[in-house]
Amino acid sequence: MTDPHATINATATDTTSAPPGKPSLSADLAKHIAEQIERGVLAPGDRLPTEKVLVETHGVSRAVVREAIARLKSQGLVNSQRGSGAFVNEKVQSSAFRIGSISALDSQELEHILELMLSIEGTAARLAATRRTEDDLKRIRKGLIGMEYSILNDQLGDDEDYAFHLAIVQATHNPHLIALNDYLETSVRHVIRSARRNTAQLYAQRMVAVQAEHQLIFQAIEAGDAPAAAAAAEAHLRYAAERLRLYASDDVTD
Repeated sequence: MTDPHATINATATDTTSAPPGKPSLSADLAKHIAEQIERGVLAPGDRLPTEKVLVETHGVSRAVVREAIARLKSQGLVNSQRGSGAFVNEKVQSSAFRIGSISALDSQELEHILELMLSIEGTAARLAATRRTEDDLKRIRKGLIGMEYSILNDQLGDDEDYAFHLAIVQATHNPHLIALNDYLETSVRHVIRSARRNTAQLYAQRMVAVQAEHQLIFQAIEAGDAPAAAAAAEAHLRYAAERLRLYASDDVTD
């Protein structure tokens, strides 16, 4: 299998020093509301302030508010009721499995998240290679083509990147794996955006290498080669860790 990084690895060593970026506005707002819930200012069953109130109080856009609520939902803190707004969950367990904003975590914590993603991506690609349908392949290919278009038009392409990986997870036809991926959506989106931004800021050639990584994953899934699909997905995530300027430990289990 051709290494898409064969011509650029000599310059990759400068990507391991800088920490992750600053928290986003939505992450800050979600953290603020989460702290109110933790302190009991917002009790179980309480209705959160309306979208309009949150916009006016915190001076942010509606999009920021919506993403913040999505973060809180993914953390199991709130739920939305159609036509009624968002409410604090009746049973909020502080010990529950929860992942906050990756941008607010230190590099070691982010590496732990990447290890989790590595296991998910590798498993998803392996299963997708043997279970994918023609419709699944069309969705995966659509994401691949979308990223190619983004590269040609100097766009970030993070939405297309996420759609590509989501289509692979959906191609496993494992409802629990799909649900876990949905839970991690906010965190994963941040990782994808950060990795692609770092890559775009360094060298355009590296964006081509990223696309080559995706192409290898797709080709293996299309061919029904489960081991190759898993290996390509895991290699892609390790390179993504480098693009986040972090060290991806060689001790991660394949």
